[in-house]
Amino acid sequence: MQDDTPPLDEAETQAIRDEDGAFLPAFIEQVEAAIGEGDRAALKSRIEPLHEADLGDLIEALDEGDRPRLIELLGRDFDFTALTELDETMRVQILGALKPWIVADGIRDLDSDDAVYILEDLEEDEKAEILRYIPAPERGALERSLDYPEESAGRRMQTEFIAVPPFWTVGRAIDHMRETEDLPDTFYEIFVVDPAYRLVGSVPLDRLLRTRRSVLLTAVKSEQRQVVKASDDQEEVARLFEHYNLVSAPVVDDSDRLVGVITIDDVVDVIQEEADEDLRAMAGVGSDEELSDSVSYTARARLPWLVINLGTAFLAAFIIALFADTIEHMVALAVLMPIVASMGGNAANQTMTVAVRALATKDLGSHNARRVIRREVLVCLCNGVILAVLLGTIAALWFQNTQLGGVIASALVVNMLAAGLFGILIPVTINKLKLDPAVASGVFVTTVTDTVGFFTFLGFASLWFAR
Repeated sequence: MQDDTPPLDEAETQAIRDEDGAFLPAFIEQVEAAIGEGDRAALKSRIEPLHEADLGDLIEALDEGDRPRLIELLGRDFDFTALTELDETMRVQILGALKPWIVADGIRDLDSDDAVYILEDLEEDEKAEILRYIPAPERGALERSLDYPEESAGRRMQTEFIAVPPFWTVGRAIDHMRETEDLPDTFYEIFVVDPAYRLVGSVPLDRLLRTRRSVLLTAVKSEQRQVVKASDDQEEVARLFEHYNLVSAPVVDDSDRLVGVITIDDVVDVIQEEADEDLRAMAGVGSDEELSDSVSYTARARLPWLVINLGTAFLAAFIIALFADTIEHMVALAVLMPIVASMGGNAANQTMTVAVRALATKDLGSHNARRVIRREVLVCLCNGVILAVLLGTIAALWFQNTQLGGVIASALVVNMLAAGLFGILIPVTINKLKLDPAVASGVFVTTVTDTVGFFTFLGFASLWFAR
């Protein structure tokens, strides 16, 4: 559901927010005081002008105990759409503190996609308890949406849409929309369906309003080329919207019956969620981690990847130990060898980031893999040669040893080549194994650049000392 309340104007925003956009402490104190005193009228007067997104920001700024109390005090005047603006952990905490019938009464006024978004993270028994207080027709629609897999189009779709038979005229469709009260809050097209509710086509609203009333809908309908399956992954749906510049798309079930519609506002949320998920995964952070999570939960979630990194660090240490005698001959080697590994690691991260993103957007595939791999290797080679000359010169002047400069320059070129090659090959390989390259690539790429960097630098140094 989209809130009809307009965002605050500039004067109103300045009265309650600071220059960084955060709510002023005085405004938050007024809200907290109204909650503490149970003053519903005062609370409503301060909350009423807020847009759903602003209300979400306010809830985040309140103390944990005041959040459910605010909802209870406002009752029917609280817009539950604001809960979609909160992170998962905070939303679940608030819902857990509210009585099931309060939640049920609040989500009944929402579009089905927002209601499903609010309910989907709850435990099954909590969902069932809330749904028990919702009338059967509405409950059935929500239960069907919740039965679809997580992060699927079925979870994102809005089950409220306008579907009409093909024998209707434009005028009858317009009259139907004018006379029917229970319509979606926002829609961009009407759908033409056969008696079995299979999609025949759609009519955009602009075309509908520009056509004479006597014209049959079948004469002005568009053939529906971009149709979403309810079981489709939400990331694939977002890519479809991006590729075809869609505003909305119909959703059909396995029998090709029309069951819902996905709109651009839902897709924007998906794009943001998927980008956040990939960013966290590449850093070894859980995809569902939120700022409101507890210290113990966050620590447990991050620990496994740190343990894996510890194991790969021992591999690098083992490589260094193989050349202990060489390092004893020249302390400069111990000073310089981290530079080779870190430069290779940074270059590999650049390549890996480009590769993971290209795989996610389907811009990298078998049709262009060789060209992209060659490009990344050549880029790293060019940068490696330039950096090798710079590093070799600095090392030679620093330690007054030209041969040492040549050794580290050569090692850097080799490690940069490895960074470019493995920085793209590892994500591609992991993707072919049907795993998420954003999650697993970082550890392997870092291991390769560390071991190659240490081995080549110390190996070249050993050959130099052996002469």
